[in-house]
Amino acid sequence: MSRFVYPSAEKLIEYNFLALEFIKVKKADQPKVLSYSKISEVIVDCEKKEGDLYAKAVVLLKGLIQKHPFASGNRRTAFITTKDFIITHKGKFGIKDDPTYAKVMQGVRENYYSDEELKEWIRNGKIREFKR
Repeated sequence: MSRFVYPSAEKLIEYNFLALEFIKVKKADQPKVLSYSKISEVIVDCEKKEGDLYAKAVVLLKGLIQKHPFASGNRRTAFITTKDFIITHKGKFGIKDDPTYAKVMQGVRENYYSDEELKEWIRNGKIREFKR
């Protein structure tokens, strides 16, 4: 039996709704699912990932950002989902709720960071600056 509790597709959809409700960026933002199958893929990828809590959290973060299952708020949803996943499992979540990390999230989308760098960021809040 797994020692991890994984988020459901419904929970990710709820987080997307909440992210767009409370973290407004654009007027056109709307909580709409573009692909249920991509949401499911992210969850399955997380379940199958070998490794510790942080390795699995990286899969959630990258998967939701890069697979883009929602019309809006994918990065915000990924942040909230990852934070909840870490806290639920009593891990250390070191990323501050700081809008300046939006550039890091863009770097995640563009696959700029290694999984090890992302694990360090999630755990301790430290990561190199994103540059194109």
